[in-house]
Amino acid sequence: MVDVSFFLVFLAIVLIGATALIGTDIGAGLMRKRRSGNPLIDDGFDEPVASLPPVLLPADAKPTDVDHVRFSLGLRGYRMDQVDEVLDDLRDQIASKDGQLASKEAEIAARDAEIERLREQLRNNVLSATAEDRP
Repeated sequence: MVDVSFFLVFLAIVLIGATALIGTDIGAGLMRKRRSGNPLIDDGFDEPVASLPPVLLPADAKPTDVDHVRFSLGLRGYRMDQVDEVLDDLRDQIASKDGQLASKEAEIAARDAEIERLREQLRNNVLSATAEDRP
């Protein structure tokens, strides 16, 4: 009876150790398929083939482009809630920057119009002054 329980405890320890070794990166690295073509064990942790291509931001991204970004799925992928939170923050930041840029462009356009009005007024003043100076 004692021998059977000793054997079961020993077997449990060996199984726990083997599971821990295989579950860690060390064990996976030892048992991973070798590049030379001599596989010990194929652990299945190779990079997965993406089912859909990723959709990334274009060069001239707009706030609505962030809503369409999609990442490829992988075995050790990112947490989608964190990615969504970051993308929401990025969309809001881009929208804020676009709003600031639009207001600055409107301010510059107003100043350009004012400069053009002042130039026209100066031309009229110079023309009227030269017309008065002529005999």
